[in-house]
Amino acid sequence: MLTQLTVSNYAIAERVELQFSKGMTALTGETGAGKSIVLDALGLAMGGRADAGAVRHGAKRADITATFDVSGISDAQQWLENHELDDDNDCILRRVISKDGRSRAYINGQPCPLAHLKDLGGLLMDIHSQHQHQSLLRKETHRKLIDEYAGAENLANQTREAWKAWNQIRTKLIERQQNAEESEARLQLLRYQVEELDRLALEIGEQEQLEQEQEQLSQADAILHNSHQAALLCTEDETSAAGLLRQALQQLEQLPVEIPALADTIQMLNEAQIQISEAGDNLRHFVDDYEADPARLTEVEDRLSAIYQMARKHRINPEDLPEFHLRQSAELAELDGGEGSLEQLEIDLESHRTTFNELAGKLSDLRAKAAAELDQRIAGELAQLSMPSVQFVTHLSNNNQNEPAPHGLEEVEFLVSANPGQPARPLAKVASGGELSRISLAIQVVVAQTSTTPTLIFDEVDVGIGGGTAEVVGKLLRSLGANGQVICVTHLPQVAAQCHQHLFVSKFTQQDATFSKIESLDDQGRISEVARMLGGVDMTEHTIAHATEMFSKGQATHH
Repeated sequence: MLTQLTVSNYAIAERVELQFSKGMTALTGETGAGKSIVLDALGLAMGGRADAGAVRHGAKRADITATFDVSGISDAQQWLENHELDDDNDCILRRVISKDGRSRAYINGQPCPLAHLKDLGGLLMDIHSQHQHQSLLRKETHRKLIDEYAGAENLANQTREAWKAWNQIRTKLIERQQNAEESEARLQLLRYQVEELDRLALEIGEQEQLEQEQEQLSQADAILHNSHQAALLCTEDETSAAGLLRQALQQLEQLPVEIPALADTIQMLNEAQIQISEAGDNLRHFVDDYEADPARLTEVEDRLSAIYQMARKHRINPEDLPEFHLRQSAELAELDGGEGSLEQLEIDLESHRTTFNELAGKLSDLRAKAAAELDQRIAGELAQLSMPSVQFVTHLSNNNQNEPAPHGLEEVEFLVSANPGQPARPLAKVASGGELSRISLAIQVVVAQTSTTPTLIFDEVDVGIGGGTAEVVGKLLRSLGANGQVICVTHLPQVAAQCHQHLFVSKFTQQDATFSKIESLDDQGRISEVARMLGGVDMTEHTIAHATEMFSKGQATHH
């Protein structure tokens, strides 16, 4: 529920602080006084489009803050928790707009993307505008309204996703069917290539190992010669490394006295002598065991030649052959009886069609049930709005040949019959502007009664309505406010007299600057405002008496 709205330097409002309560709140005032400021500011707090013209002349920025109590709004609480923005039961939406048109958004003091304001705002408020009835001329609006009323938004989204999956398979199948000859040629080529690669059976890293082995085998003579010479230098005679180490040790052992400082050096020489001897032994064993194998060299070179030839054939690097082999094998498996084969695509298409039909069938049932209930309830509201002879029909018609469509198995369209005995026809062809406004109001009131959004805002939806019908409109809005929070901008005294809270908007000029002022009226102020709405500037005793009677009657209304 909206509890507070603070507006600074927005339009002609320098500073406005408003407190809101449950029930129905009416905003009234003379034309041009700035009644739209409150709703426009709330729209910006919900992530609406902003421009530099929104900033009050002479100010650097406009600042709008809307505070909500979300203690009873589980969806909003969950959203805030998921985004780590929860702060007890309070939710503060803030929008700052600079004079260059740039804006910043905040939720509970934390900067956030504008899209977050829109997502969260949609869980907190729902705005019904006087222009909304124009959208009733579009069939997509009809489908959206019936799905919302039926509580079938999730099912409608699932149906749409099922259609997308079905359509992707269908598109792929059509492409395969249209390119059957090319696909067959590709299939034959892949079979041939994969057979060749299978015969080669190159393993990852094998080429590098073969190249190293080839290099060793081709240099066998040099390896044996150098290794033999190294063995001789290590241990074979007195001039070898081992012999020279022995001579060095003998010199130190013949010292006339023991010198502790040379103990570590003698130990190092002993260890070096041992290591040299072991190295010499290893070299001799290597030379004795090493075999130059010309046959193996030929075998390795033939294998490498086959690898290089295969790589040149496919115009890739030799080291990329194993990965290429895997890709070709996967494509072959897909085309030849796998996921991409005609047979498998046909099976998948039928499976996705079955899934779509199941979801769309459930959606159709919900729509049919909701349509019958919606028609009945709207008929009741239209009767109260002095349109008892108007018949409202939610028409559900099957798609052409029951072909799957993103929105399900049927088209949804609102039809009306203005006079008894006449067939129901589309709204655009039957309803006049005034009739369309009342039909729109009836629909919005019925849909709002099942809405889970706690704050409902009506922006002059009562335009073109008067007399006893206006009183009914007031009762409808008051009854909605009894179960939540309703904020409405109205020009009708019959509506304003029935609100729980009354905000009066006025403007004044001071030092060549225009300011907007919004104040909460007490009972006497409310009677005076209703009298102004009834009789204009010149209020007579009769007008005030009429306003008092209307106010008393409106406040006694319980729904």
